[in-house]
Amino acid sequence: INNSFIDLPTLPNISAWWNFGSLLGLCLIIQVFTGLFLAMHYTANVSSAFSSVAHIHRDVQYGWLIRNLHANGASMFFICIYLHIGRGLYYGSYLFSETWNIGVILLLLVMATAFMGYVLPWGQMSFWGATVITNLLSAIPYIGNTLVEWIWGGFAIDNATLTRFFTLHFLLPFVIMGLSMIHLLFLHETGSNNPTGLNSNS
Repeated sequence: INNSFIDLPTLPNISAWWNFGSLLGLCLIIQVFTGLFLAMHYTANVSSAFSSVAHIHRDVQYGWLIRNLHANGASMFFICIYLHIGRGLYYGSYLFSETWNIGVILLLLVMATAFMGYVLPWGQMSFWGATVITNLLSAIPYIGNTLVEWIWGGFAIDNATLTRFFTLHFLLPFVIMGLSMIHLLFLHETGSNNPTGLNSNS
């Protein structure tokens, strides 16, 4: 663990573009901590979800700040993740297939987590966002409609949908944290390198 995470020698030719992996780790930590505080006051019920978010904003001490950090932190997460992927594509990091493939899985999990988080306030945008995105799965031949009803937990988006979205939104970040550690372990097997051969201090 020490050789993989702490005392890892790094080449001097990597530039500021290699910072986005660390920034993603920081974003993930902030999202988990702000999310835990929000979960203490959020109610995953269709009749009270929206009012519980309003309660967080108006009545919980610094609730407005925690919620805004969490909501805008998700946007920062995606800015960092797309720059991280862009750097990986430009510098050929996809050639390290294990690290890259875990990264692709992480991207899909982060997108799923963010989508479910978008649904949780249960406003009009949340409800119709959930309706449109989940209905996309109905285009899958043979199993599409069954899959949509299975995700909904019934024949329409209702309380069962919201509670399972909240549960998955709560649990998936911990899966993401675990996969991020594996992503780092595979990365540190090969190390980071700038194939252009240019030093960062040149």
